[in-house]
Amino acid sequence: MTNQRVHVVAHVEALPDKLEELKAVLLGLIEPTRQERGAIKYELFQNQSQPTDFTFIEEWESDEALNTHLASPHLQAAAAALAGLTAAPPDIRRYYLVA
Repeated sequence: MTNQRVHVVAHVEALPDKLEELKAVLLGLIEPTRQERGAIKYELFQNQSQPTDFTFIEEWESDEALNTHLASPHLQAAAAALAGLTAAPPDIRRYYLVA
């Protein structure tokens, strides 16, 4: 399974009064992450009916590439910046294509 592509759905919920601050942190992840080796897709979505709800949809070449991303300086800095901006810890889930 280590050579199989990995799909990630990462959900982040902003505190209502921290919406724009959180959005700025999340937007700051897009370009450096898209430049990472093994990144196939890295897109950020904002819920139309609940604007505090953000979701990243990601695709990585492998678990190794994703793990490298998770340890990257820009992601670590963003994770530290989330303190006080989110309603709950991020919900990050990894998936493999079944069919």
